[in-house]
Amino acid sequence: MCGRFTFLIDEDELMRLYGLEYVPELEQSYNTAPSQQITAIVHDGEKNRAGKLRWGLVPSFAKDEKIGWKMINARSETVHEKPSFKKLFYKRRCIIPADSFYEWKREKNEKLPYRIRLSEEPVMSLAGLWDRWEAPDGSIVQSCTILTTEANSLMADIHDRMPVILDEAARSVWLDRSVQDTEQLRGLFMPYPAEKMEAYRVPQIVNSPKHNGPECIEPAG
Repeated sequence: MCGRFTFLIDEDELMRLYGLEYVPELEQSYNTAPSQQITAIVHDGEKNRAGKLRWGLVPSFAKDEKIGWKMINARSETVHEKPSFKKLFYKRRCIIPADSFYEWKREKNEKLPYRIRLSEEPVMSLAGLWDRWEAPDGSIVQSCTILTTEANSLMADIHDRMPVILDEAARSVWLDRSVQDTEQLRGLFMPYPAEKMEAYRVPQIVNSPKHNGPECIEPAG
């Protein structure tokens, strides 16, 4: 799964990478956690644009927004057929930019956190889906989930799943709402090449989202 990530990306980098004309105020984060507002990229039919979504999907048909805690991730293998995701798979795709994510490796009686990032690129584009939910009081919640796939050889030693990371060509296809071919879209979900990624252990303070400073990404001693 993917339950934490870092967002240490500046405005210029984001605009260059996704061809944006405008970027809302960015908040740097060393330890982004579910339920928080995160930066996401969508295509509005004419151009890419950036906005904020709550991490943890609340489907439009949900009775309660608390379901979002259970829907921070979605298995890419089944999103095209699951009721909660099928419509979004074709109509509401997004990208969540990050510069790394955390995963925990079980060793003996404890779980040790690792930071995983791309070795050749400063930003990773995580494939996501988003939806819009209206609360009984009329307030609107726009939220998202991050897609996962099977682990590559680097990740397999840490966890059996990893987020779907899109390369440059895949980014354009994923955001293009005119693309409706199921197999073409599912073809984007291959695990990112292990040789283009790196991982290192970080301090266990990252276990708590209350910790959100540069010490979170320091190599563990």
